[in-house]
Amino acid sequence: MTDRPHLAVIGAGPAGLAATLAAAAHGVRVTLLDSAPEAGGQFYRCPATELHARRPQALHHEWRTWERLQDGLRTHLQAGVVRHLTDHHVWFAERWPDGFTVHALLGPEQEDPVTVHADAVLLATGGYEKVLPFPGWTLPGVVTAGGAQAMLKGTLVVSGRTAVVAGTGPLLLPVATGLAAAGVEVAALVESADPKAFVRRTRALAAQPGKLAEGARYAAQLARHRVRTLTRHTVVEAHGGERLEAVTVAALDAEGRIRPGTERRIPCDTLAVGHGMLPHTDLAETLGCRLDGLNVHVDDEQRTDVPGVWAAGETTGIGGSALALAEGHIAGCSAAARLQGTAPDPHAWATAAKSRTRLREFAAALDSVYSPPAHWREQLTDDTVVCRCEEVTAGALREAVAGLGAGDVRTAKLLTRAGMGWCQGRMCAPAVAALAGCELVPSRRPFARPVPLGVLAREHTHPTDGGLS
Repeated sequence: MTDRPHLAVIGAGPAGLAATLAAAAHGVRVTLLDSAPEAGGQFYRCPATELHARRPQALHHEWRTWERLQDGLRTHLQAGVVRHLTDHHVWFAERWPDGFTVHALLGPEQEDPVTVHADAVLLATGGYEKVLPFPGWTLPGVVTAGGAQAMLKGTLVVSGRTAVVAGTGPLLLPVATGLAAAGVEVAALVESADPKAFVRRTRALAAQPGKLAEGARYAAQLARHRVRTLTRHTVVEAHGGERLEAVTVAALDAEGRIRPGTERRIPCDTLAVGHGMLPHTDLAETLGCRLDGLNVHVDDEQRTDVPGVWAAGETTGIGGSALALAEGHIAGCSAAARLQGTAPDPHAWATAAKSRTRLREFAAALDSVYSPPAHWREQLTDDTVVCRCEEVTAGALREAVAGLGAGDVRTAKLLTRAGMGWCQGRMCAPAVAALAGCELVPSRRPFARPVPLGVLAREHTHPTDGGLS
């Protein structure tokens, strides 16, 4: 097996798994690295084996696809074609004349360094949730929509008995129905988008009847659990002392501003709020890959502009699991062919390519509909915390902009420390950019995650031994 070309796939979600299976089936060795203890990523997250879940499939609507991916991975693992490295937190990837070195931290403590040497790299690093602050959002009981779903899928635990699910985007539907099915009283689903906007996107939506049927199933489940749906509404404030006790929601006008007199208070002990996702591009940036806005730029084969580097899934643009699977399959087929010095055969991914085109159009249509209210930052009081790591308030950022001339995220960061904490601005950057009145652009970071100084001190300039080839 060692004489076969070697591909390192970073990320074991839908895109990474599809790429791994395609590349392995076409004759290359694959090392699949992921930070989780099991494959699947956030989308296919499953309860820990120790929990003995009787019906884990109840938490997923694509269980058969997950089983197919699991079976394929298991087959390649047994054949020795694929190696799956779990609990490997990749923090850096570098290109050398003779290939690539992927640096990771091993285990929950993330203190033991591991290196993987490969002939090529495929980035399937996924995305993370966009967080927009509002008064009271730091109260215990306020979680992201994805966080609530991950908690339910991975641990079979919910954060309270009465929940409000709010924000915008298709993720709110499975979160609300999942919590309701788990016995949580979902007091309201608060969606800021206008349902009428879908009428202007009928062509792209009609091309995905399966997605429309999926939405109809969610609507039926919400009705069965008697979940009140408030469209063109938003959360104004979260209330509570030691923890969340209630939220105030209000209707939005046509311009995205709060309509005076429409405020209503809803008692709850959990608020699951989400405003879409952003792509993880840290590793792509360190490798020098070109970005299109916030997304990694790829060609029809899912190749980046850096030779030997492919990318697939949410890192190339948020589009959901089906699109990630299509892109991953194409990337895996292309990487396998290129590594073996042969011309890629488009017939190997013809079906996936057709799906990719339709799903990208569908994702673009959804993105145009599901956008945060245009004037959401007007709801921020001066004492609303924007950067939780450094406890920087909206007032401090407004003063930096109005009084000190900060007109971009970097200057605001230097003047207020917003974005200098543990998350390095991943959570607060969208809000800081909005308050600074500038466009959100990727922040170039040297590493994809915090690294102990001891690990950096032990790293060789170009390790030639001790790594996994």
